[in-house]
Amino acid sequence: MCHSTRASAVPVIPDSEGTDSNPFALDALAVFMFRVLQRDNHPGNLDKSSPNVGYVMLMFYHLYDGKSRKYFEDELVERFGSLVKIPLLKPDRSPLPASLISVLEEGINLYNLHTKRHGRLESNKGSYVQEWAKWEKKLRDTLSANAEYLNSIQFMARLTAVSCQVPFEFAVQQVSEQLRKIAKGDYTIPSTEKRKLGTVVFAAVDLPFAEIQGLLNKLSGMNSRAEAFLEDKPMDNFLRKAHVTLAHKKSHGVSAVASYGLYLHRQVPVELNALLFTDKMAALQVQLGSIDDEKIVSKNEWPHVTIWTGEGVPPKEANTLPQLLSEGKATVVEINPPLTVSGTVEFY
Repeated sequence: MCHSTRASAVPVIPDSEGTDSNPFALDALAVFMFRVLQRDNHPGNLDKSSPNVGYVMLMFYHLYDGKSRKYFEDELVERFGSLVKIPLLKPDRSPLPASLISVLEEGINLYNLHTKRHGRLESNKGSYVQEWAKWEKKLRDTLSANAEYLNSIQFMARLTAVSCQVPFEFAVQQVSEQLRKIAKGDYTIPSTEKRKLGTVVFAAVDLPFAEIQGLLNKLSGMNSRAEAFLEDKPMDNFLRKAHVTLAHKKSHGVSAVASYGLYLHRQVPVELNALLFTDKMAALQVQLGSIDDEKIVSKNEWPHVTIWTGEGVPPKEANTLPQLLSEGKATVVEINPPLTVSGTVEFY
């Protein structure tokens, strides 16, 4: 059975040459176009029945126009935290035939003319409708004429019975090994990101000192248990560093920490809904909100803000508060209604 999966944390990138002006070489573009034209009944209608396959593929090709392969990969690592490369083109392949180079360059020139005049207007509209129709046919004819060559340079073979791409054993082995490393936290961040994240220990949501202090003062005035607990606790230093840990390198791995790079310096709503404490520590229970409709999820089982620990008690011990509460060894004070503050995603 053959199917595709989508995982934002591990974007799939073909292993082809990049250039200074585009992350993908022309031979990679040719292979991608060729594959699309082998599809039947594709869910997104981008298959051999689509009249503008070439134009759509050129749109994708130009998304990072003017950027190098290195820039492209660094950008993806920063956004997603890890990178999986699927072998696409054989390293010992023969050069792209002149006929394929010609038709691709013709399409790129036509795309530049079209977008300069019409922006992102579809190719079946505007001043170049006839030129697009002629080129789309020429593209199909040229790809078809070079089918044997295009099949020979790929690491992927087509099975006509199931109409999907099936990787050779080498490709499967390469991808499986990369996924195993990421799952184990052994992922090596590319050079530029290593400089950025090499000294990073954890990702967290920073919370505003004044609002947390104001909440605790208000809670003391409303609840006698909270007042009795908070009145003699020296917690200013804790509150000035108040944060919700999202992922820690030691506990969750480098890639888990790096995965929050997509949200770095972005603001996220944080709901504070309860105070849990013992005579050794205290923390605020939180509910994280969303950024761009994407729910922010902490790798910690219990998202919280540690606001105080006694002498000799490490802050991470606050993770045990829910368990202590269930055992009757901790106290909880509900914050009703909850207070929502705005935090910022940061690396430390």
